[in-house]
Amino acid sequence: MSVDPAGPRPSAFRAFVQRATAPLVFLVGLIAKLGSLAKLATIFVAFGGYALIWGWQFGLGIVLLIFAHELGHYLEARREGLAPGWPVFIPFLGAYVTHTGGNVWQTARVAIAGPILGGIASLAVFVVSTANGSQLLQALAYFGFVLNLFNLLPLGILDGGHVWRSTRLLWRGGGRNKALISWSLYGGTAVLLLAGAIAAYVPQHRL
Repeated sequence: MSVDPAGPRPSAFRAFVQRATAPLVFLVGLIAKLGSLAKLATIFVAFGGYALIWGWQFGLGIVLLIFAHELGHYLEARREGLAPGWPVFIPFLGAYVTHTGGNVWQTARVAIAGPILGGIASLAVFVVSTANGSQLLQALAYFGFVLNLFNLLPLGILDGGHVWRSTRLLWRGGGRNKALISWSLYGGTAVLLLAGAIAAYVPQHRL
C-alpha cells in the first residue's frame, strides 16, 4: 500500500502552530481571568523588557508610544459603544484592546484610529526633539512612525488587515461611500506616517 507523503503535513503543521502559540494563548487567558490588575502589570513587564535592552528612557518612550496607539483604538471603540477593555501589553509583541463585536464600518474606524493617534503622538515627540535637539526623542519618534506604519500592512491581525477586510466588505455590500472614506483614511495615514519616518530617520554610518 502506498502512502502519500504529503498527507500528514497539514496535521503536523497545525500541531506545530498550536505548540508555538500555546504560551501566548495561556497568557491571554490568564490576563482575562485576573482582570485589571494583570492588565496593569503587563505595562510594567513590557517596560522592564524594553529597558533591559535599550535603557529605561527609551523603554519608557516605547511603552508610552504603544499606549498612545492602543488608546486610539480604545477611544474610538468607546465612542462606537463597543465596551472596550484597557490595553494589554505583550512584551516585544506590542499590545491589544478587546471590545465587543461591531459592524464592518465600526471595525474599520476602530482599526484605523490606533495608527492615527499613534502617528499624532509620534509627531509630537518629533516636534519636541527638533526643538530640543534630542537624539533620543528623535529616535523614539522614528520608532513610533515605523511602528504605526508597520501596523497598517494589510495582513492578518494587524490594523491594516482589519481595515482592508472591512473596507472590501463595505465595497461589496453597497457601502461604497463609506469604503471610499475608509480607503482615504488608510492611504492618507500611511503616506503621512511614511513622511514622518523619513523626516525622523537618522543615517547610521557605523558598521
